Amino acid sequence: MPQLRKDPVIRRWVIIATERARRPGNFVTSQNVDFGNKKDCPFCHNTDPEIFAIRPQGSGSGDWQVKVAPSGTPILSIDTKFKRHGFGLYDVIKNYGAHEVVIETPEHIANMADLSQEQIRRVMEAYVSRFKDLEKDTNLQYVFVYKNYGLASGSRPIGHARSQIIASPVNPLRVKEKLAGAKKYYDYHERCLYCDMYRQELESKERLIRETEHFVAFSPFAPRFPFETIILPKKHCCDFADGVAGMEGDLALILKDILLRFKIGLDDPAYNYVIHTAPLRQKRKGAKWQTIEEDYHWHIEIMPRLAKAAGFEKGSGFYICAIPPEDTAEFLRKVDVHA
Repeated sequence: MPQLRKDPVIRRWVIIATERARRPGNFVTSQNVDFGNKKDCPFCHNTDPEIFAIRPQGSGSGDWQVKVAPSGTPILSIDTKFKRHGFGLYDVIKNYGAHEVVIETPEHIANMADLSQEQIRRVMEAYVSRFKDLEKDTNLQYVFVYKNYGLASGSRPIGHARSQIIASPVNPLRVKEKLAGAKKYYDYHERCLYCDMYRQELESKERLIRETEHFVAFSPFAPRFPFETIILPKKHCCDFADGVAGMEGDLALILKDILLRFKIGLDDPAYNYVIHTAPLRQKRKGAKWQTIEEDYHWHIEIMPRLAKAAGFEKGSGFYICAIPPEDTAEFLRKVDVHA
């Protein structure tokens, strides 16, 4: 029988349509995408201005391990003058902000799952460096890191691992919903919702996929998509750049592990991941979020692209997930990533 489940953070209802469920191992087929070759890859031969790079110790300026460059098709531009004005009842802001591409390796490798743990750690360090730099701009309110892998994720068919950073002068609606949900829980319980969440998942183990020294990966209780996964740090912190300090290697370990389970167990599906962190708050007048250090908890959401929203989902706001998260977590736990 189908079951309705309520997301504890933003209080959205999800339908777990168990009668539609198929065996998780038979859920998807391969992408069958030609990712191109090194010769034609714009990231193997990237000549865009360098914003930031990680290099081997003692290497020359031409060598890099991770490079951050401006997006070739930017949504927002740091060169635009920040200006906000009203147009009748409408608010308008010029396209001020930043849009950067993190080229995750100089090698022509498509999936982050195939990078070494050490290389993924360098990518995390690049994220942190860009967060720290972008937060100096008091016109920016939010820094958003996301990754698209595979055509179904919205990526182009280019076989080079990369992710993107967008810094915006406004807070995204989804972020506001999460902040409001976390604060409401904190105001009532005087505890962090996310801390309670990961502790319950560790205790029940029904939806637990992997635990490391500093992180927990699990399927959410009310997932929007089959095999949706959350990575939560055990140490409470609202900001990614501060909270991951000293734990970049362990984050790389669990992130690689989960992505390998997707690749091996689900036949290399397309996926997205996003890093959810608190809004930028330094050097800003007035405290919008009075208790954010106590009530919010940074985390990563990973979403394999195995299903598409149809008319009911788009019209009603409900998500329909065809496999219970307990089943997907059990399936992913059994995937042998060392084979």
